[in-house]
Amino acid sequence: MRKLKEEDCCDQTTNKGKGNKMGWIKKKWTAQEADKWTKEDYLTFIISPLVYFLLAIGVALSLLLLWYGWIILGASLVLLVIMVKIIDPKLKAISEDYEIKQKKYLEDLEKIARWEE
Repeated sequence: MRKLKEEDCCDQTTNKGKGNKMGWIKKKWTAQEADKWTKEDYLTFIISPLVYFLLAIGVALSLLLLWYGWIILGASLVLLVIMVKIIDPKLKAISEDYEIKQKKYLEDLEKIARWEE
């Protein structure tokens, strides 16, 4: 029997593999890909105001000790976790690219400052 390789069990272009629970959500991004609007951004765009609205209503009703306030609050927290799982990989990719650009800019700025002294 031959041993399975990473390529055998995972399709890297579509991010479908054994460890990916949300196969329809892309987990690995380059900075250029993450900078463009995709289905993940649209999902977050829809879920985000819904989370804030449900969170506000849920907190208000929970403070009044109404049972359905707790349910609404729980639903908003579940949606919040889903939203973070969807958009976080894109934000990390953009952030890493920004850090690299910032480091290069500061190094160039330091070279210029030394030249003037």
